[in-house]
Formats: sequence, structure tokens, C-alpha cells
Amino acid sequence: MSQSKKVTQQIETIIRVLSSLEQGASIEEIKALSGLDIELRTLQRRLADLKKSGLVKISGDKRSTRYYYALPRIIQSGSGIEKTTSPEDTSLLPLSEESQEIRSLVLLPELRRKPVGYNREFLENYQPNIDSYLTPHEKQKLAEIGKTTINDQPAGTYAKEILNRLLIDLSWNSSRLEGNTYSLLDTERLIVQGHASDSKSAMEAQMILNHKDAIEFIVQGANDIGFNRYTIQNLHALLSNNLLPNPAASGRLRTFAVGISKSVYTPLAMPQLIEAMFEKMLEKAEKIQNPFEQSFFVMVHIPYLQPFDDVNKRVSRLAANIPLNHHNLSPLSFTDVPSNLYIQGMLGVYELNRIELLKDIFLWAYERSSLRYAAVRQSLGEPDPFRMKYREQIRALITEIISRSLGREIAIALINDRSLQLPSIDRAKFIETVETELMSLHEGNFARYWITPTEFKRWKDVWDISV
Repeated sequence: MSQSKKVTQQIETIIRVLSSLEQGASIEEIKALSGLDIELRTLQRRLADLKKSGLVKISGDKRSTRYYYALPRIIQSGSGIEKTTSPEDTSLLPLSEESQEIRSLVLLPELRRKPVGYNREFLENYQPNIDSYLTPHEKQKLAEIGKTTINDQPAGTYAKEILNRLLIDLSWNSSRLEGNTYSLLDTERLIVQGHASDSKSAMEAQMILNHKDAIEFIVQGANDIGFNRYTIQNLHALLSNNLLPNPAASGRLRTFAVGISKSVYTPLAMPQLIEAMFEKMLEKAEKIQNPFEQSFFVMVHIPYLQPFDDVNKRVSRLAANIPLNHHNLSPLSFTDVPSNLYIQGMLGVYELNRIELLKDIFLWAYERSSLRYAAVRQSLGEPDPFRMKYREQIRALITEIISRSLGREIAIALINDRSLQLPSIDRAKFIETVETELMSLHEGNFARYWITPTEFKRWKDVWDISV
């Protein structure tokens, strides 16, 4: 056994012992309980390293020194695993014992973590619909909380109903997880009105606007997209637009080596292998039948492979919504997910090929998102069956009217002309519906028609003049 691996195993054992002792322990007690065959001086150095990394606290001095596990402890209760809180705990997210162990390992100093490369077997050994990261119970629970009342409607119907809210929530939360400092209100103002914050960088505004475009891409094209090269590479192109040093890298697989900040993981460097594993990942993802397993699978494997120069995690977060949108399930917007915990979950995947921490985040985040959109949709009332029936025709016609900056007189003529394509019994209702929608449009609700703020303003100016 190498010295590095030996040290890592010693640290893991120490953490395991201390995490089970609420009252802490002396160094002699730790040595006895751990069964480690090391000198007290060596054990003292290991404990000092753990203290520096924030995993161990110390009280007393000299012979009365006691050592304590610094992260929140996990306790068992009759209803399952629950988490106690501590002053260091900044998350209300419940974590399993396995997740806490992963946190302990990835929070060690980088010098104490074993450098690793891409493990092809992690992906290759996964058999769709035979293997599963989610348990049957977890899938059932997700299905219950994510179910909507329109699951029998065409793909994307539910997301289109809440698109205005989803654009803001998912754009903000996904950008926030990348360190973007825009507030939720800043994000809303940027997406709805096109006004960037004067106190923020242009890069931050671009990141959010790219999210908006990418979300519209997966929502509006629900019937045509999936886990294929067209979808994932174009999703990357939209999310990375104007953010990469080389514009040609948007939507193109990586051709050079990259590193992961604050990680000892090194992704694949050979372009041919990246290409092969990318194809294999998409093939396996497309075969998975359960939408939640599909969603979590791509959250794990897109960042792990790092197929693009950058923006891989953003691609994975939006791609995770593809199967949910396809099945008219509640979307995943990562509401309230702590960025530090999300990073630790990804480090667990990168360095240990362990998914438990990221899975706990996924399960919790989906429940939070589902509750949010259930409340949003309830405030909207029941959908109009007529609008549901002709939603594509209504959307296309309104988009054309706005993009062409048509005034009222010309727009009315166009609406009447297009109504002739419908059965005679529906024409009057169609005209009324489109006209009502046009009169109700304002700067806070036009995003669902794929209209830019500039196009909307230009049309609104013409529309108001033509009263």
C-alpha cells in the first residue's frame, strides 16, 4: 500500500470514530477505538491536519485535550436518518451518513486527497434500467411530488404554463451556483426588461441571458430534443455564448486537457476518448426509462466527463430538466441549494465516484422546486382547454405579430386570415383569444413568445400609437 493511500485510510478511520462520539475523545481514546497501529505523535499530526481543514475541533490543553468532530452529526430516529445542527452548519438540507462521510473526505486539504483520473468503468459498468442510482422508494416519492394535473398533455405543456417564473428561477439559481452575484430581483429585471445591473459585470449578465435562451430551447422544443448530440451540444452553445475565449468552442467537444479548481481530479485529455465516452454517456442516458433516474444520471456524468472546455455543470443542470419537461413533471430549478454543498457533492463524484451527497441534494432540491411550482400554477387557475388545443397556433401568430411590429389594423387582418385555417366552429373563439392575449401583454409576461425586450418595445410603441 502506498504511503498516500495509507494516510488517507488513517484519516477516514479517525473521522469515522470522532463522528460517532458526541462528547469527543482524548488522543489515547481515539487510538484505542480506531485500532490504528500508529504512534501517538503521528496521530497527533493527523488530528492537527483535520483541525486545519475544519473537520475537527479541539478543547482543553496538554493532557486534558479533547477532539471533536466539527461537522453536524447524524443520528438515527424511528423515521429514518436525521441531521442535528451545529453553529458551523449553514444548510437545512438533510444528509445521510454516507453523504456526511463524503463531505468529510472532500473537505480534507488537497495534499491529503489522492489524485485521480477519469474512471471509465464508472460509466461503462452502469446498465440502464438494471442499475439505478435512485432507489424504487425514491423514484416513487419523486413521482408523487412532481406529478402535475396535465401529465396526459403534449410534452412541455406544464413548463410552458409556468415559463415566466421558470426562466427567472432556474436562470438565477443555476447562475448563483456558478458564483454569479446577481440578486433575484436583478435577474428578473434583466430577463423581463433587458436592463443589466450597473454594479455587476457584463459576464454575469451574459450568463443569465444565456440561461434564459437555453431554458426556452428545452421548453419550446420539448418534442424534438433528447439525450443526443444535437441537444446537448446546442445546449452548451447557448449557455456558453460569448463567455469562452474561443467562440468556436461553444457547442464543440473539448480537444485539450483541463483541470478542476480545488480538486485532485483530472478529466480525460485525449479527444478520441472524450468523444467515445460522450457518445456512450448519451446512449445510456437515452435508454433510461425513469425520468428521475435520467435526470440524476446526467447531473452526475456530464460534469464528471467534462466534455466541453467549460460550462459543463450548467449544461448538466439544464439537461436534468429535459426528461422532467418531456413527461410534464415539475421542473428542477435548484431553489435554495447551498453552493458550497453542491460543490462538495460534485467533488464526491469527481474524486470518489460516489453519488450519495449529490443525490441527497437532488432529492431535496426537487421537492423544494415542486412545492414552489405547485403554488405558482395554483395561482394561475385551471388552464383554458381551448388555449391548450390551439396553443401552438396562438403562440406562432402572436410571435409573428410582435416580431414584425404590426399595428392593430394589420394585426386584426392577419388574425382573421389565420383563423380561416381552423374549423369554422372555433374561428370566433380563436380571434377573441388572440386579441385578448395581445391586449394583456406587458413587459412582465412576453418571454413565453420567444421575443426579445427590444422586439417587444418596438412592437409596443407601434401598437400603442395605432389605438
